[in-house]
Amino acid sequence: MAEPYGAAPGGGRAARDAEAVSKFVESFAAQLVEAGMQRMPARVFAALLSSDSGTMTSVELGEQLRISPAAVSGAVRYLAQQHLVSREREPGSRRERYRVHSDQWYEALTNREAVIKHWQYALREGVDSLGEGTPAGRRLAETLAFFEFVDGEVALMMDRWRVHRERHFGAG
Repeated sequence: MAEPYGAAPGGGRAARDAEAVSKFVESFAAQLVEAGMQRMPARVFAALLSSDSGTMTSVELGEQLRISPAAVSGAVRYLAQQHLVSREREPGSRRERYRVHSDQWYEALTNREAVIKHWQYALREGVDSLGEGTPAGRRLAETLAFFEFVDGEVALMMDRWRVHRERHFGAG
């Protein structure tokens, strides 16, 4: 069964090839798994990302991916914790929709900055506890310097991304 997708030449509607969409979802999910994401969240994320609206219900995700409601729930919980999807209530309903935003990568990376700050604090304590002159203290100091460097570079990169995104895709 094909789902409507985009405008076709001549002003008509093109049809999505469900098999091609499924192949993309599984292929992209495999890449996410290779990069360290859990399999089920990767599949759910890829399905949401490839949907025209960027939103799907648990039932829709379950049907498309042939997975249980519990698997959808666990995957969405993980993705929400990673700031890759959000939950929304359908107006007048108790049913939730799950949404992937166009800035999900930006949000996920920005939220990683808080984790890096926590690591920096812990590493500073480690350097102080072990002594900067010890081999372990030097190793922790170098790790701390790396995270401080990354933190600064990510902030600059995110500023450049906002300008680039607006230039190419308009205000988000």
